[in-house]
Amino acid sequence: MSGVLVLAATPIGQVGDAPPRLAAELAGADVVAAEDTRRLKRLLTDLGVETTGRVTSYFEGNEAARTPVLLEELVGGARVLLVTDAGMPSVSDPGYRLVAAAVEAGIRVTAVPGPSAVLTALAVSGLPVDRFCFEGFLPRKAGERATRLAGLAAEERTMVFFEAPHRTATTLAAMADAFGADRPGAVCRELTKTYEEVRRGGVAELAAWAEGGVRGEVTLVVAGATPPGPADIADDADALRAAVGEQEAAGMSRKDAIKAVAAATGVGRRDLYDLVHRSDD
Repeated sequence: MSGVLVLAATPIGQVGDAPPRLAAELAGADVVAAEDTRRLKRLLTDLGVETTGRVTSYFEGNEAARTPVLLEELVGGARVLLVTDAGMPSVSDPGYRLVAAAVEAGIRVTAVPGPSAVLTALAVSGLPVDRFCFEGFLPRKAGERATRLAGLAAEERTMVFFEAPHRTATTLAAMADAFGADRPGAVCRELTKTYEEVRRGGVAELAAWAEGGVRGEVTLVVAGATPPGPADIADDADALRAAVGEQEAAGMSRKDAIKAVAAATGVGRRDLYDLVHRSDD
């Protein structure tokens, strides 16, 4: 029979936050694949657990080469437990390659849910949580980072990012350029740890604060863009007609031009249709 791949969340700060099943999985796994075997050893000590399974490293540098080896273990019937330094494997951490390979091979994949910096930061940010997206780490190069942020400027969902402490101020300043200085945000650092801090404000204000230096692990939460409100047809009639005309001049049919302008402005498509056709009478 094929084995089982178990993705196990580990504490992001307080060892007491470890899910109860984690100790049992560590003790019973045939193979424990760890992002950092030294951190795994400390975790085992903190939990008072001994593992009888084989321990192997599985990190960014050897993930591609180690995945086929672990897949062979799974095909052979092993219970392979994957843990990273903190939080859930494969969320900006090693794991995706092994999960994809296991799924392709028909291996069962399950998880031990638990601590997550993404959800913890989102929950304490004070920003809307009904709809959100996780963007991970932004590009390090300024031009690539600016391009990525420009593409997110109109995103209406709350956004969650990871960032290195020494790049936090620069990233927040780039967000102020792309999103506007007053876009609400929160800098969450050292979540659940002794020096936990959540700083809230406009992204430009947060960038100025971060210039003084930021330490520890950082998660950024930024509000989404405010959706465009319906335009007042009476006040904007000429501008709306002109916008439809511009789309038609660019090669769109009138129907598609009305549809495009309605979506961009929030004006009802039927109202815009009536407005445009009244001008033809």
